[in-house]
Amino acid sequence: MRTLLAPLALAALLLAAPLALPLHADAQDPQGTADYARDGVRSGEFVRLERLLADAERRYPGRVIEVELDQDDDEYEIEILMRDGRVAELKYDARTGRLLKVEIDD
Repeated sequence: MRTLLAPLALAALLLAAPLALPLHADAQDPQGTADYARDGVRSGEFVRLERLLADAERRYPGRVIEVELDQDDDEYEIEILMRDGRVAELKYDARTGRLLKVEIDD
């Protein structure tokens, strides 16, 4: 199950949430993904999103435009609009924080 979070909502959630979690809401299950992510961080199963965002922005400076948590694979997907106008999509293992894949869209 994959869901999206609008950039403004992401910014608000990151500022409001002390755990800085990926809080994507599915239209049919508004709290399901958020709770799943929050529980994963609290239990120590998932790495904190802020760690992954810092790594992604260090690798590809720009503006984070989208964050997703794929619950089926326990992978975070972070999209960054780079300064040159291209979009970098980085996939991270939610459990280890390891960068799995990078795609650059022209």
